[in-house]
Amino acid sequence: MLEVKNLYVNYGAIKALIDINLVVNEGEIVTLIGANGAGKSTTLRAISRLVNPVKGQIVYKGQDIMRLRPDRMVSLGIAHSPEGRRVLARQTVLTNLELGAYTRSDRLGIKADIERQFLIFPRLGERRHQLAGTLSGGEQQMLAIARAVMSRPKLLLLDEPSLGLAPQIVREIFSVIRQLHEEEVTILLVEQNARLALDNAHRGYVLEAGQLTLTGNASELINDERVKKAYLG
Repeated sequence: MLEVKNLYVNYGAIKALIDINLVVNEGEIVTLIGANGAGKSTTLRAISRLVNPVKGQIVYKGQDIMRLRPDRMVSLGIAHSPEGRRVLARQTVLTNLELGAYTRSDRLGIKADIERQFLIFPRLGERRHQLAGTLSGGEQQMLAIARAVMSRPKLLLLDEPSLGLAPQIVREIFSVIRQLHEEEVTILLVEQNARLALDNAHRGYVLEAGQLTLTGNASELINDERVKKAYLG
C-alpha cells in the first residue's frame, strides 16, 4: 500500500531523516519505534506532506505522492492523527468530527459515522456540544483519532496515541486501534511505548538519529537484545 524510498528530510542544517526505506502492506499494523528526536514524527509528516523531503520517493497504491498537497492525502485515503492531538480547541466535539469529513459530501453517511464514533467513544457522545479545548487529555486523543477516521481512511497514520495518558485510557485507545484494524484500516503507528507498540503490530522499524537501524516482525524485535536494552527496559 505504501512504499517510502530513499527519503531525506532536513530542517535547515539538521538532517532529520537519512535514506529512509520502509513498506506498509495493506491490512498491516506497522510501528516505528525510537527515542525522542529520532525522526518518527517527521516520517509521518513527510508521508502526509506536512513537510517537504529533500529527496526520495513516497508511493501510495502505486502513485507517487511526493509533490501533492497535504489536503490531497485525505482525498486519496490517508489520514493523520498528529502528535499532541491538535484538536480545534474553540470548536465543539461535533464540529471537530464534521470537519474530519470535509472531503465527503454524503450527509447521511457523515451523520451515521459521527454517531458511530460516539458509540466507540461514549465520552465524546456525552460531550458532543462541549468545546474540544475543555476536554481532558485522554478525551482529546479520542477526538483526534475519531476525527481522522471520519474521512474513512484506508491508511491511518497515528502519532503517539498513548503519550501522557493514564493506563486505563491507553488500554481504551489501543482497543479502538485494534478494532479499526479489524475493519480493514491499515495503520502506521508511531508510539513511544515500544512494548505496547510491538505487542499490537505485525512489523516494526527502529529509527535512531534519523536512520533506520533495525526492521523485522514485531515478535522478532520484541525479543531482540538490542531493542530490549534500548527501548524495553
